[in-house]
Amino acid sequence: MAHVFYRISIILFAVLGLIALAWPPILWSLTALLPLFLLGVCDSLQRRQAVRRNFPVIGHFRYLLESIRPEINQYFIESNTDGTPFNRDMRSIVYQRAKKALRTRPFGTQYDVYEPGYEWINHSIGAKHALEEEPRVRIGGPKCTKPYDASLLNISAMSYGSLSKAAIRALNGGAKLGGFYHNTGEGGVSPHHLEPGGDLCWQIGTGYFGCRAPDGGFDPVSFEKNAKRDSVKMIEIKLSQGAKPGHGGMLPAEKIDEEVAAIRGVPMGKDVLSPPAHSAFETPRELLAFVAKLRELSGGKPVGIKFCLGNPAEFLGLCMAMREVDEVPDFIVVDGGEGGTGAAPLEFSDSMGAPLTDALVLVHNALIGFGLRERTKVVASGKIITGFNMAARLAAGADLCNSARGFMFALGCIQARRCDSNICPVGVATQDPHLVRGLDVPDKTQRVANFHAESVKAFLELLGAAGLDHPSQLGPWHIHRRISHTRVQSYAGIYHQLQDGELLQEPWPERYVRWMNMADPEQFVSKQARAGETGQPVAQRDGVAATGRVD
Repeated sequence: MAHVFYRISIILFAVLGLIALAWPPILWSLTALLPLFLLGVCDSLQRRQAVRRNFPVIGHFRYLLESIRPEINQYFIESNTDGTPFNRDMRSIVYQRAKKALRTRPFGTQYDVYEPGYEWINHSIGAKHALEEEPRVRIGGPKCTKPYDASLLNISAMSYGSLSKAAIRALNGGAKLGGFYHNTGEGGVSPHHLEPGGDLCWQIGTGYFGCRAPDGGFDPVSFEKNAKRDSVKMIEIKLSQGAKPGHGGMLPAEKIDEEVAAIRGVPMGKDVLSPPAHSAFETPRELLAFVAKLRELSGGKPVGIKFCLGNPAEFLGLCMAMREVDEVPDFIVVDGGEGGTGAAPLEFSDSMGAPLTDALVLVHNALIGFGLRERTKVVASGKIITGFNMAARLAAGADLCNSARGFMFALGCIQARRCDSNICPVGVATQDPHLVRGLDVPDKTQRVANFHAESVKAFLELLGAAGLDHPSQLGPWHIHRRISHTRVQSYAGIYHQLQDGELLQEPWPERYVRWMNMADPEQFVSKQARAGETGQPVAQRDGVAATGRVD
């Protein structure tokens, strides 16, 4: 309390004065005590922080301890299996595989296999030798003249600006060594993406960085110039992302230097906030026309879309439009609501967007239901670290996987969670040159390639242990989840599976009736949401029973 501080100070200075009469050198202690006294006076007079006002000087320890709480928690308190977003066990797997330090684990699993939510893949008595060569996935529909054969695991979208130039170079160099693609993120194609020579998937976001007109819209001329680069193998239109769906990208001003500003075509000194929606199209049909336009401008390269699933009816409406105009994206990236980002509002990161497995199942089923699944490839993105993570995503409906934070760990990320502050301690998510210099590009390049190779190898070993010859044979019946301490279900039992063309005519499956009634190929916003302005009950507007429910 403040009055105690003043009393102690008066007594202390009085004692020092008395001692000084006999031993003057004691007055040198005032060089430390006077600043502390002045700090205490300032603390007691300020009004913004009650702890400092009531407890001068010692109140600062509360804020000091709070500032290092994540580190204390991570290094001294958390167990190997309870940290978030990624526990220590998962981080260690990446570090070890990136260094090729360890491929085995002693003494058994640390996870409670009877805890609800635990998942596994069943092995086969007729297990097979793992494939020695990774199968490739061809991306490119019938209208694509330059298809791309992709790896099963690739680098998900992370922009230059959000990541440092050293991090981008190491990621792209690793992609070159390992033969997989590197998504640029919405920040545009930079020299650091191009010089290592790795394959690129160029992401086009709502800010159109790299193909941005002076008014902030889409510029077809600059797009064509960048899209026809040899390194650019695919084009991805980002509609939304898992960590902040419906919000638009955020790059703090602190991370914008002259090079980042020039590449993005934005001013220095201001936060860069991408719009929440695209200006180049407004409806499902216009989006598909934009896909066709980009494919043509790029010279026939695969063009796809990326989104975090929101209202299922909106994706069903997009599928309706695909059937009507006979235009299907060459690939569809499904980003889970658990995905990461350098900066996102708390509510968006925690409470917006469908989790990856649920979204994958719905997207995969919708494409099957409309007879479109064979014309596109589905990419899973979100918290993919291990070979089992890959197996579970492919069993849920994906053809291949993207990982962002997994490759960040391979670069040396320690999950300090300082990505939005420009003070990343390992030089990954910062533009501070003093911090960036700590990231050794040649060493991290090899680690990125190692992590990819070891993870894919682990996945192929799982595949062989399950008695399968090819990733395409994985199905929802292969992955099992503990529902309770006494009940287990496979994905096939948890998630309803549609038959080919089942949504092309009525009667629709019960689960899809309401969504199909809401779906509209002419608008992204569902019929139900638009009708909400009339005040008429939703059940009556859509012809659904009043007790109808969207699961």
